[in-house]
Amino acid sequence: MRLLSTLLTKFVRKGRLRVYDAGGMLHTFGCGEGGPDVTIRLNDRKLETRLFFNPELAAAEAYMDGTLTLENGSGIHDFLMLFSVNRAGLYAHSSHKFLRGVWRRIRRFHQHNTIVNAAKNAQHHYDLSTDLFRLCLDKDLTYSCAYFLDPVNDTLEQAQHNKLIHATAKLNLKPGMKVAEIGSGWGSFAIHIARETGAHVTSINVAPEQIRVARAAAVAAGVSDKVEFLERDYRNLQGKFDRVVSVGVVEHVGVAQFDAFFGKINDLLTDDGFAFVHYIGRMSMPGTIGPFIRKYIYPGGYTPALSEVTAATERNHLWVCDIEMLRLHYAHTLRHWRERFAANRAKAAKIYDERFCRMWEFYLSAAELEFVHGSHLVFQFLLAKKRDAVPLTRDYMFDAERAARRKPVSV
Repeated sequence: MRLLSTLLTKFVRKGRLRVYDAGGMLHTFGCGEGGPDVTIRLNDRKLETRLFFNPELAAAEAYMDGTLTLENGSGIHDFLMLFSVNRAGLYAHSSHKFLRGVWRRIRRFHQHNTIVNAAKNAQHHYDLSTDLFRLCLDKDLTYSCAYFLDPVNDTLEQAQHNKLIHATAKLNLKPGMKVAEIGSGWGSFAIHIARETGAHVTSINVAPEQIRVARAAAVAAGVSDKVEFLERDYRNLQGKFDRVVSVGVVEHVGVAQFDAFFGKINDLLTDDGFAFVHYIGRMSMPGTIGPFIRKYIYPGGYTPALSEVTAATERNHLWVCDIEMLRLHYAHTLRHWRERFAANRAKAAKIYDERFCRMWEFYLSAAELEFVHGSHLVFQFLLAKKRDAVPLTRDYMFDAERAARRKPVSV
C-alpha cells in the first residue's frame, strides 16, 4: 500500500477518500472539503500496485471485475467525482505524466483507422444491442450532444429535438437539395432533414445494426423515398452534394486521417455548397484519449484540439465560415443518459451481464464529468469552398430556428 499511499496523498486534495486495503486496514486521504466523501475496499493486494502505475485503467477494470468495491453507500458517480475534482493532482504526478507522454507518442498507432480498422472499431460500440441504447437514449435514438434551452426543465426528448432544429437551421436547405451525411447513427438527423426540408439525404455508416434500424425508422416516418442509408466508409462515398453533414464522426477519424476526412468533404461539396461538422473536442492542447475509453468504449477514438482540426481545414482549402462551442450541453445530455441507464440497470443486465453494466455506468459517469471538470466540449463548424457560400450574417439561422420551434413536436 506504500506506493499507492504516496500517490493518493498528493492526489486527493478535495473531498475525502477512505481506502480499506486487502488486509482490511483503513487509510484516509484528503481534508474532507470541496468534494465527496467516498469509501472503497481493495479486494486484491496486487491491485494496489496496478492503481499506482495506471490509476485510470486499473480503477475501471477493478470496479468492473469486483476487486474494487464501494462501501458505506458510496456510488461510482461519487467515486469518479472525487477523481474529477482532483484531476489536476493526478495529472501532475510523475508516474501519470510519464504514462501520458507514452500514450501521446504512440497515439497514431492507437488511432490507425484504416477502412478495415475503422469499421471494426465502430462496430465494437455502435453494433451493441439497440435494446441497450433504448434504455438510456431518447425515443429517436439520437446518440450525440443534445441542445438544452432550459437545462432544468427540458426533457431529453425535447433537448434532442432542439438539437435537430438547431443543426438543421444552420443548413439553409431548400426542397430537392442533395445532402450527404457521414455517420448516420440510427437515422434521426437524416430523417429530420428529409421530413422538415424536403431535401434528399444519402447517409452512410459502417455499423450494420444502426443502418438496419435507421432504414426501418425512415419507413415509419414516411421519408424512405428521400433518405438512403448505405453501409460505406466516408472514403468510398462519391458524388456532389449541396450540403455535407457529420455529427460525432471526427472523434473516430484519428489524427493521421484528418486530411483524408476534410479532403473528402471538399471533394463531395458543390462549389456553392457547405458542410456542417459537429464533434467532441477539447479546449486544451493536443493530447490523447484515456486508457479506459480507448480500450473498452471507443477503440481508435480521439477528441481533437481545435488547433488540430483547423489545421486540417486549412490544408484542405476549406473556409471556416462559422464556429459554435457547446460547453455544458453534453454534460446535461450524459446526466440524462446516466440516470436513465441507472433506472433500467436490471434490464441492461439481462441483455448483457453485471460486468458490462459496471463498465457502462463507469463510462457514462466518467464522460459526464469530463464535460464538467475536464477540457471537453462540442464544436459545430460550417465549412465551405467559397467564403460567401454561407449567408453573410447568422440571422438566417435564428429565423429558421425560431420558426421551427413554433411547430408542434411530433410524438
